Amino acid sequence: MLNILYKVRDAIDEIGSSASPLDPTPREFVPKRPGEQNYAKLFDPKTEPENRYGQKIDLVELLDDAVKIENNPLYINGNPTVGENPNRNKQHAFHFTADNCIGCHACEAACSEKNDNPAHISFRSVGYVEGGSYPDYKRMNISMACNHCDDPVCLKGCPTKAYTKHTEYGAVLQDPETCFGCGYCTWVCPYNAPQLDPVKGQVSKCNMCVDRLEEGLKPACVTACLGNALDFGVVENTPEGREQCKTDIPGFPSSEITHPNIRFEQTKTMPDEMTRTDGMPVKYHKQEDGSFRSVVDEKVGKTKYWGANKLSSRENPLVVFTLATQASMGAFLAIFLGPILGFDGLEAVANSAAIYPLLFILIALQGVGLFLSTTHLGKPMRFYRGFNNLAQSPVSREAFGVAVYFAALSAYMGLKVINIFMESGFISFLAGLAGILAVISIIGGMFYMYKSYQIKARPFWNHHQSATSFVGSMLSLGAVFIALTAIPVLAISGEAWQSVLVICSVIMFLGLGLEGVGLISHARHLNTEQGEGAAAHYIQCTSFGYSYYARNMGIAVAAGLSLMVLLLSISSPSLALFVFFIAALLALASSLVGRALFYVLVIPTTMPGAFFWKNKSFEEHARDIGLADMPQVGVVPDLH
Repeated sequence: MLNILYKVRDAIDEIGSSASPLDPTPREFVPKRPGEQNYAKLFDPKTEPENRYGQKIDLVELLDDAVKIENNPLYINGNPTVGENPNRNKQHAFHFTADNCIGCHACEAACSEKNDNPAHISFRSVGYVEGGSYPDYKRMNISMACNHCDDPVCLKGCPTKAYTKHTEYGAVLQDPETCFGCGYCTWVCPYNAPQLDPVKGQVSKCNMCVDRLEEGLKPACVTACLGNALDFGVVENTPEGREQCKTDIPGFPSSEITHPNIRFEQTKTMPDEMTRTDGMPVKYHKQEDGSFRSVVDEKVGKTKYWGANKLSSRENPLVVFTLATQASMGAFLAIFLGPILGFDGLEAVANSAAIYPLLFILIALQGVGLFLSTTHLGKPMRFYRGFNNLAQSPVSREAFGVAVYFAALSAYMGLKVINIFMESGFISFLAGLAGILAVISIIGGMFYMYKSYQIKARPFWNHHQSATSFVGSMLSLGAVFIALTAIPVLAISGEAWQSVLVICSVIMFLGLGLEGVGLISHARHLNTEQGEGAAAHYIQCTSFGYSYYARNMGIAVAAGLSLMVLLLSISSPSLALFVFFIAALLALASSLVGRALFYVLVIPTTMPGAFFWKNKSFEEHARDIGLADMPQVGVVPDLH
């Protein structure tokens, strides 16, 4: 017992004397103390040449000869000194022995103390899975932070280039001051490592304690671990006294997603089924090969609810942004390409006075969408950084495509207006070029909008239904805005509007039909699947069951009414227009509910939480009863 107490004292002393690696004040990395205990020191006399995925462990060997620098200073705290660790340029990793973890949370406390984290942010967290029956009931604790992966999806996805994978220790470091708080890295990471702070409006994460590594010391969490569950060193090295270096453990997402640099030991026999102590409707079932896969845990029963009060989320600006963008792009494609393809109704709109209010509405729609997408950021005034990572990030490419479309659409309208007063073939030519540029940017922007949601860590989105939903909304909502803008203008002008109603009804039917086919395919896929995607569908059919079925019914009825418009347009145009108006309202309402469900339902392949910490059910409960007003409980409002 005394040895344990001395170890805790030493760990606290070390943490208290260390400086944050983000602190700009020049100082020593971590002052060395006389008599440093061996458990706190890095020690890897031998290393493997490659990891189990075939990746070279010596990261300098992966660099081009022109950029190889083996003694590159990290300038921690402004200090240009280079650490003396002989394995400095090799990939390091955490090693977690689940059998030893007692769930004391000392690693969490040490990490938060060192990084000066508030109560609602924790770079390392301890979660639980448990199973069995009395008297053989077992719990397994899991301590998890950033795994500094070989294939860091956070780095590739970040639009601001806030992430860097260093040859020094293989650390994936993130600069909160470069981040503008979009939170996309928190979507793509399967391990919930990046932490979005809604108060500061920026992301931060585990930095592998590189300042300690430069002094030959292990990370603070490892040094503070009472049960000797955490260890650290060059990847694939089995720590002294350990038997295994596995890549998976019950509750841990598939290592194939990012090739994480963490290894596990877990030799105790676990029950065939392990449940989570948090509110996530997921449990883990043992397969024939001994591994565990995630399956649905029907925690909320089979009862259906509307869940209308839960449809609102932090992603509300993205609901409006995606729908407004798709509606604007769909309408422009129709009025620009329709005359070229010989559709009389669309040609009538393009060649009439209706084109000007329609273009103005499309610009306004896109402007509102862009404004809301900016307010969704934690730091809206840094929106321009969203173009920093065009080389890798689908979000950067989506933003670029939408921005170019907005500029080209505005130029197209401006040139059309100028041509009213200065009829010129050259101005018409320029307007045509602006229109072509808008079409090209629509194709690129929509493709990368779809790619932004193809995330392995979010199986509910990672399906072609995202594409059918986005393209379906383009067609149906685009047709709605064309009809509701152009038909009144044509009617007031005394021009025929029946052909516009017919073509818009056809386009609406195609869009709603495409979305309906995608939803049926998605539901069939999730009904035969397991894991987090199926769990999201389970919540969709229970907690939001009535809203889900009402949205589906709205799509079906709107599609049927759009076909009825075609039948009535010849015999009773006025009645056809009224029916189209009802169909348009249903299409708009269904789109809003469907897109809200799209964001609210998704369940990531994240790590298990604890009873309170990183438990969405507890967060909702805390907000409902007022605990969220007490910052010490670690729950804060979604301010961004």
